[in-house]
Amino acid sequence: MTPPTPERAFDADQVDLTNCEREPIHILGTIQTYGYLLALSPDWIVAHASDNIADLLGQTAQEINGVPVADLLPEASIRKMRAKMQGLLHEDATVRIIDFDLFEDGRRFDAAIHQSGRSFVLEVEQKADLSPDRDDLGAVQALVHRISTRGSMQEMLDQAAQGIRMISGFDRVMVYKFAADDSGEVVAEAKERSLESYRGLRFPASDIPKQARALYTRNLLRLIADVNAPVSAVTPAVNPEGEPLDLSLAATRAVSPIHLEYLRNMGVQASMSVSILRRGKLWGLLACHNRTPHYIDFEKRTAIELFGQLFAYELAQWESEAETVELQRAQGLHDRVISRMADGEGLLEFFSDFAEDVSESIAHDGIAIFSGGAYKAYGSAPTKEEFLGLARFLNTAPLSRVYSTNEISRVYPMGESFSDRACGMLALPISRTPRDYIVLFRKELMQQVTWAGNPDKPVEAGGPNGQRLTPRKSFEAWQQTVTGCSAPWTDAEVRMADALRVTLLEVVLKITDKANADNKRAHDQQELLIAELNHRVRNILNLIRGLVSQSRVDDDSVETYIASLDGRIQSLARAHDQLTRQDWSAVSLRELVEVEIRAFLADNPDRVEISGTTPLLSPAAYSGMALVFHELVTNSVKYGALSTESGRVAVQLMRANDGALRILWSERGGPPVRAPKRRGFGSAIIERTVPHELQGTARVDYNIAGLVAEFSIPERHVGGDAEGTSPLTEVDNAMALPDHPLEGHGLVVEDTMIIALDATDMMKELGCDDVSVAATNAEALSFLEDGTDVTVALVDVNLGQETSVAVAERLAALGIPYLLATGYGETGAMRQTFPDVKVVQKPYSTDSLRVAFAEVIASE
Repeated sequence: MTPPTPERAFDADQVDLTNCEREPIHILGTIQTYGYLLALSPDWIVAHASDNIADLLGQTAQEINGVPVADLLPEASIRKMRAKMQGLLHEDATVRIIDFDLFEDGRRFDAAIHQSGRSFVLEVEQKADLSPDRDDLGAVQALVHRISTRGSMQEMLDQAAQGIRMISGFDRVMVYKFAADDSGEVVAEAKERSLESYRGLRFPASDIPKQARALYTRNLLRLIADVNAPVSAVTPAVNPEGEPLDLSLAATRAVSPIHLEYLRNMGVQASMSVSILRRGKLWGLLACHNRTPHYIDFEKRTAIELFGQLFAYELAQWESEAETVELQRAQGLHDRVISRMADGEGLLEFFSDFAEDVSESIAHDGIAIFSGGAYKAYGSAPTKEEFLGLARFLNTAPLSRVYSTNEISRVYPMGESFSDRACGMLALPISRTPRDYIVLFRKELMQQVTWAGNPDKPVEAGGPNGQRLTPRKSFEAWQQTVTGCSAPWTDAEVRMADALRVTLLEVVLKITDKANADNKRAHDQQELLIAELNHRVRNILNLIRGLVSQSRVDDDSVETYIASLDGRIQSLARAHDQLTRQDWSAVSLRELVEVEIRAFLADNPDRVEISGTTPLLSPAAYSGMALVFHELVTNSVKYGALSTESGRVAVQLMRANDGALRILWSERGGPPVRAPKRRGFGSAIIERTVPHELQGTARVDYNIAGLVAEFSIPERHVGGDAEGTSPLTEVDNAMALPDHPLEGHGLVVEDTMIIALDATDMMKELGCDDVSVAATNAEALSFLEDGTDVTVALVDVNLGQETSVAVAERLAALGIPYLLATGYGETGAMRQTFPDVKVVQKPYSTDSLRVAFAEVIASE
């Protein structure tokens, strides 16, 4: 008989028996006992009730059925549910109420409401006792952030499996990805160490039938807390129209005996699955198994379901970025082809170079071109005579897209004659009439697929559930060798080939468009360069004009005037040279001062002492400060400390608390200083440049012992230091240590998941071959006693409600070097408990751990 449609397939785990004679196994109207269920009709009369909620109300299900809901629930609870149900905006929507006093008697529940046909299904679960500091959403947020920083998809999948295992507590968590043929492969796994690994195993499509996959796209999380738990019946079994209650979206829906037997065959007593959707389709599952019954409370399931949605988003982001890289590669190939054909060169003429370019983007063993009746091939490919027949077959394929297969002989039997050279092909039609092609070929790949049990073994009839089909019992690896096939062409490779096909078909139009675009871009760039050059020339001319007019003083001689003007222009030139060397980016202020000093004191530059930081100045501030220091140096050489052999100048560069740069110019040992009777242009530059151009401050004191000038430049004009001058720090010491001071098996004792994962990565980076993680004293001591050869450890002092004293003592007794980690600082009590142990402060880094571990290991 035909199985129910997905809308009527109320159990996500039923077996697909479309081609079998037996009636499909279908469990209707029962729920798992960890939840309670009421189905309410639109006029709020109870339509269905489960046995266990009847027990909760102190009645039978038959007594409840047909009773107005107002006789069962308080008015305030009904109002709250009605308000929440405004959020049921689409067919598969579910609204949740957390910590709900449903009966107003102090009993707390978590509730979920969804619509099923004309009824509203209310599911409630007794509220779990949560620890006060538990933060499921925070853990999920941290895990998603950690996943988003991974560099490859495999790293993301591994992190997801490990993180969900730590959050959920299941013995095994797998990332299960569906293939195009609906079979599934375990692509990532995190498990308890004693369990055998399923990583890399492929499971036949029949293990998760179509009905189940359809429901997984609607109901994103499925929990089976105990495969041996009794179920609770829903009364009545059917409505007045003779239809059962649709429990497709019910979290507490009962499970098919077939699926329960399947789990028992795997040694699984509890399971949970979280759907991973990609563009509305089922990409895969986070599949969780436990060897003992394992209940996950409502709040944690909600957080894990949210993770599944966010993880799907991160996968989509990663795939989008990968597609962007593919597009860039395709664009690069496109540009290279266009550039060759733009010169009038035919594709046949430069086909060898073209083939080499294509090989960098699409892996292949051979490539051939068939154009205008001419045939040219490189690598492993058919002969021209063999290809002529293949070309006639390709002429039957659609013209508007590439054609790909990894088994030519299956679609073109004559291909068997050249299967020793080509088993797969990717064909690009490159003309409309007559048909011309570029075809990429791949050799046979002896592919070994590792199945979890023989995928071709028929399902056996007869089993513990009576005369019905029995699920597979064999989960041992079964290797199936596939011959006559090449490696499959990936979606990315097909997209790349299609982009290349479009390029070759429309090459003339592309050349024209590109030429027009290049001309316009060149014209725009030329206008932009002219405008920029005009702007800079005008600024320079205005600046020179100001220097010319302001440098002249009535009683100056022509020689003095020329020397003054020349010095200022030279100062600007030196500053401009420094800026252009740095591509008009920030430049070191210390270098500016040194350049000015060398210009006037080439024989004795040590008379000016520069101390403090080495800040970088923005280009906007640099030219002005060049003039300021030029005036300070020239005035000191003419009239101040640098005019005598005994004079000295000190320049201090300091950072203020607000980030501003403070510059102090102090002269000593020169002739007595007197304030000038009049303010010339040089004095104006010193006193006004910083306030006027940079909105900073400037102060000049004409002390009799020596001139003192102080400037403050706002933070926005100041970059970081050009070179470090701070004392040697612990991280600096790390630079002289080995990159990998650790080896062997590490142990991290840490109760916060994200910190533990980070510490694991750091210890592996420092040289550990593998790192185990323990969240409690008991788990850590188990690692130390079960024969694991731990060589080094990082131990958090505070583990939730306990400290790690017992672990530290055991490590010391075993002679295993270890560090203690704390976020509370080194208190006297800690030093008293651990007098000789190295302590690292949280948050720690790879470098700080390198220093600390090196010290501990050296002292052993």
